[in-house]
Amino acid sequence: MTTAAVVRHTTYPSLEHKRVVVTGGGSGIGAAMVEAFARQGSQVLFLDIAEADSRALERELHGLPVKPRYLPCDLTDMQGLKDTFGGIEKQIGTVQVLVNNAANDDRHRLEEVTPGYWDDRIAVNLRHLFFGAQAVAPGMRAAGSGVIINLGSISWRLGLTDLAIYQTAKAGIEGLTRALARELGACGVRVVCVVPGAVSTLRQSRLWLTPDAEADILKSQCLLARVEPRDVAAMALFLASDDARMCTGHEYFVDAGWC
Repeated sequence: MTTAAVVRHTTYPSLEHKRVVVTGGGSGIGAAMVEAFARQGSQVLFLDIAEADSRALERELHGLPVKPRYLPCDLTDMQGLKDTFGGIEKQIGTVQVLVNNAANDDRHRLEEVTPGYWDDRIAVNLRHLFFGAQAVAPGMRAAGSGVIINLGSISWRLGLTDLAIYQTAKAGIEGLTRALARELGACGVRVVCVVPGAVSTLRQSRLWLTPDAEADILKSQCLLARVEPRDVAAMALFLASDDARMCTGHEYFVDAGWC
């Protein structure tokens, strides 16, 4: 593996003071998003069911001038999701950037999937993206601007095993992105999809990443280094900023050239 070069991060003045909501922001890619937007001076609220991880992230980032704030929310609970977004608008005003990040890539075998498990996995990985967008769309429309960033995955393009429902949801997110971009574009709202590759997170390392698996990942990529959560967050920052004002309705890959 090559030695990683020193990375110097870009500052986007247009993100300062922006009201940003990140779903699934307590750990992994979501936590990197929370930190990255907060370091830009954005007012960040993040939603998660993992309270211990989320509170730890709040403490870790407590020293920032604009401190991110954690709101417990089960995104599979439709009334809870609606109430949470309604409360956010009352507290801080219109959400200007929504990062639809929350997901769960638990493995499942075809013959073991029940209708109930199917519904649960779609709720976790797809349904809340639509209803989160629905919740913030009226305010964005009224403001004449806003950005919705959906998190996809290269997994469905690769056709990996034991991930049929997850990959179905991730494929659907790209369709949802294009549909919402068309529906909201006339009001000045942009909708984009960030498509990560094999991102090196603690969860992946703990559950599935063996030395052989890591070697296979690097062999499949053009770049011989692992994608980190901060790499995905860097793409999200650009797409949320005014620098990306003409970017909408498309997918933006952060996969080290795998797909």
